[in-house]
Amino acid sequence: MTTRPDFGALAGGRRAMAILRGFAPERTVELARTAWEHGIDLVEVPVQGPESERALRAAVAAGAERGKACGAGTVDTAEKVAIAVDAGAAFTVAPGLDEGVARASLDAGLPHLPGVATASEIQRALALGLGWVKAFPASVLGAEWFSAIRGPFPQVRLVATGGMTTRNAQEFWAAGADIVALGSALGDAEELARLAALLEAHPAQG
Repeated sequence: MTTRPDFGALAGGRRAMAILRGFAPERTVELARTAWEHGIDLVEVPVQGPESERALRAAVAAGAERGKACGAGTVDTAEKVAIAVDAGAAFTVAPGLDEGVARASLDAGLPHLPGVATASEIQRALALGLGWVKAFPASVLGAEWFSAIRGPFPQVRLVATGGMTTRNAQEFWAAGADIVALGSALGDAEELARLAALLEAHPAQG
């Protein structure tokens, strides 16, 4: 029996992920290094055009030097799965749940993190063998959504994405999010200080 790629193996109990969207390659690498230095080992670079593809490649190369995982985000087509594979990404992330994209990523050996916002989408993800999902947009869904969804789906692992900051991360962790995905915190000195304190108070689990 073939083992399916597992996002959990990459997550390793970590509590945060960085999303670096819309930056030039040099700035992407700079922010990725900042994330790694602050204990955020998972970095996602969304793929939304040629410049972002170059940024992904640069971040993957920088991550390889440190043994850190860098994935491709906004992977919503099979073509983008191919881009992620060619760039050397460690995983793929999508804004929604597309079974064809999920299968293409898994078949290529890359763990896939699909976006979900309903119980039906979670059921479909689980049927595909995806135990980790991205709750998006998390700030719109609200922390109570995470608490409620844990009832019927205690086994699913949740990444809170969309509107996450150092000011609301703890609320979402407490409500059942396994990981919160942060972006703007990495470019702000005050946010970075709060982030360091948060991660010290909420160390990796397991």
